[in-house]
Amino acid sequence: MTSKYADVILPLPIDATFTYLIPQQQENRVGVGSRVIVPFGRSKFYTAIVWKIHTVAPVDFEVKSIALVLDDSPVLLPYQFKLWKWISDYYLCTLGDVYKAALPAGLKLESETVIQLNLDFKLDHRLSDKENQILNILEEEEEIAISKLTRRLEGVNLMPVIKKLLEAKAIELKEELKSRYKPKTERMIALVDRYQEERELSLLFEELNRAPKQQELVMKYIELSGWLTNKKPLEIARKKLLDEANISSAICTALVKRGVFYCYSQNKTRLEDFLEEVEVEDAHELSEPQGRAYEEIISSFQDKDVTLLHGVTASGKTEVYIKLIEYFLKQGKQVLYLLPEIALTTQITARLKRVFGNQLGVYHSRFSDAERVEVWMKQLSESPFQVILGVRSSVFLPFKNLGLIIIDEEHETTYKQQDPAPRYHARDLSIVLTTLLGGKSLLGTATPSIESWDNTQKGKYGLVQLSERFKEVKLPHIIPVDIKELFRKKRMIGQFSPVLVEQMTEAFERKEQVILFQNRRGYAPLIECTACGWVPKCTSCDVSLTLHKGLNVLSCHYCGHTEIPPHKCPSCGGEELSQRGFGTERIEDEVKRIFPQARCTRMDFDTTRTKKSYEQIISSFQSGEANVLIGTQMVSKGLDFDKVSVVGILNADTMLNYPDFRSYERAFQMIAQVAGRAGRKEKQGIVILQTKSIDHPIIQQVISNDYEGMVRDQLTERRLFSYPPYFRLIYVYLKHRDSVVLDRAANLMAGKLRLVFNNRVLGPDNPPVARIQGLYIKKLVLKIETGSSIKQARYSLRIIQEEVIRSPGAKSLQVYYDVDPM
Repeated sequence: MTSKYADVILPLPIDATFTYLIPQQQENRVGVGSRVIVPFGRSKFYTAIVWKIHTVAPVDFEVKSIALVLDDSPVLLPYQFKLWKWISDYYLCTLGDVYKAALPAGLKLESETVIQLNLDFKLDHRLSDKENQILNILEEEEEIAISKLTRRLEGVNLMPVIKKLLEAKAIELKEELKSRYKPKTERMIALVDRYQEERELSLLFEELNRAPKQQELVMKYIELSGWLTNKKPLEIARKKLLDEANISSAICTALVKRGVFYCYSQNKTRLEDFLEEVEVEDAHELSEPQGRAYEEIISSFQDKDVTLLHGVTASGKTEVYIKLIEYFLKQGKQVLYLLPEIALTTQITARLKRVFGNQLGVYHSRFSDAERVEVWMKQLSESPFQVILGVRSSVFLPFKNLGLIIIDEEHETTYKQQDPAPRYHARDLSIVLTTLLGGKSLLGTATPSIESWDNTQKGKYGLVQLSERFKEVKLPHIIPVDIKELFRKKRMIGQFSPVLVEQMTEAFERKEQVILFQNRRGYAPLIECTACGWVPKCTSCDVSLTLHKGLNVLSCHYCGHTEIPPHKCPSCGGEELSQRGFGTERIEDEVKRIFPQARCTRMDFDTTRTKKSYEQIISSFQSGEANVLIGTQMVSKGLDFDKVSVVGILNADTMLNYPDFRSYERAFQMIAQVAGRAGRKEKQGIVILQTKSIDHPIIQQVISNDYEGMVRDQLTERRLFSYPPYFRLIYVYLKHRDSVVLDRAANLMAGKLRLVFNNRVLGPDNPPVARIQGLYIKKLVLKIETGSSIKQARYSLRIIQEEVIRSPGAKSLQVYYDVDPM
């Protein structure tokens, strides 16, 4: 009989598939898209995805067998392989990189190194304290994973100790498979068959007269289980029964021993909140402008696969989206609704749940691994969610009949994955996905990205405009304030101009709310010795440490290194350490000082680390418990609050002066989006725009809401300097621990690239942060004309990369690419 082989993808950054023999008895279970456990290297095991099945035996190596088949049906659908291959080719990464990003961690089992005592070990020399400590732990636990031992003996360099114990044959190593996903179980209680007869049940109650607590628990079970209406008791959760009866678990155990109840475990979904039946309501009627936009989008989809909805802030784009979702659901299609920020899912979930009930599922990184696994498996089931609301990773979910992807706030840079690979853009990936599946993509925003706008002007995308705010509310009145002049005249109150203080005071008197935007978290970006100028720097990165006053730590926002702030300068001994700059935490302190009556809440990376934190912050502000919301760019992304009348942008210059060709476009988008949070219900809001560059063209364009003027200016510059949308960009990054080796490799790569691409190569240069986590970084920029073959460029890059890595001393050099960088 002919043997069968499987080519598999491993969750490793390796640009190849690997071939394994399918055991004969498992051949019927292995299919393309199934998960299998395979040995790799000397002792490791990984969860691999079957890419291809064939009968061609490898000839240049000894083939190993698949160790275990995990699935009876595939966890990937056929179209997903095409998508993965496109991502790998386009974004210059490996299939293993895509696999790691796409599949929830809970679906990937990996082997873990475990140490155990060698029972034949005989001590013939004195052991060190650390060696004895490890052996004592092993005598207690028999075996322990190295990762667990590392956590237990924090601060001990384990590897040399383990090596000595291995050489002495005191311990042995083995590999154990570890699963991150465990089904959630619940203990259930049911009445044994005998007592489901009325006569036997009556006799039982008489018998339990001498055990009133047991009798009370059985009566509560009868009440909760539906006996009185169905005459057939249903099993119920043990915890629910004990809670309702307010009786100890010992009473329940006694009834199990008596043979009245039997107890068992059953798997329970973690998605209860989404699966419960809810009373749905009709979507709101669209206003005339909204209705017109809806009809134009449907019409545009007749001959365009992608349409851009350019709607001003507060124009009611979400209601248009809801109508479109209804339209596609009626055709039996699924819809993916993408948002740029997890914070937004909190508000939008409630709106969609009211209309779509349990057809709606949510998927994002604040879910636990187990929850993400369950959403994934539900999408593969016979009853998948018809609408998925999620952030960028949702594009990897399996969809059986996807008809529409809505990319809300399509201009947002958070749709672009930065690290690790694949460095994909969810907007662009969505368009590829709908093309693969014959679906449609809708891009929605008040401030389109220049690339998307340019595609509408070229006729590649459809364009629908919604230029009126809902209920004809006026756009906010923007008041620019020259803080450079105010600082000179010493009229600033901390970081607040007199006009902002006045507007906030009046808003509080009217019982209205205020949003303050400062795009930097922490208390102060740096502290400095006033005597010698010493600034605390990260030990692994080329950045100063940010002060976080609430936690009393100095923190690196690149590698996470923290240290306690010094009381005096370690360089000169001076005791005058001043704080330079300001972040959201410092703004919160200043608000409390200037407005003692203010009730503040803060939304930044530091306050939104947990799953429920977004919900709590938004709920607190929406309910009026807090009347000031201070935040980073998170507050700019589509949040909808009825009582916000004043928005303060504390320093627009931090956005204008960023060293990037997109900085003016981003500044316009950010300021316009933040401003759009003001005056969203039947009242014009006020935006105080504080800047030291009062005459800057972008400031004037924001004030006059001149989006098209900003685009014209930027396109003129970009055509002149060969930037998108006229050229495609690929950033090439090289990393190494030795700066000399890195410089040599970067210059070598630049030289080889210039032989192929001529003057379209810039660099090598240092990026703004030239060392992160101990690795020095160099950056090259490759510009490719829009009409040129990007496939040929990718091929050349791969060849040159291999040549550079083979050069002397460059073995541990890291090279990676950012295609279409943001």
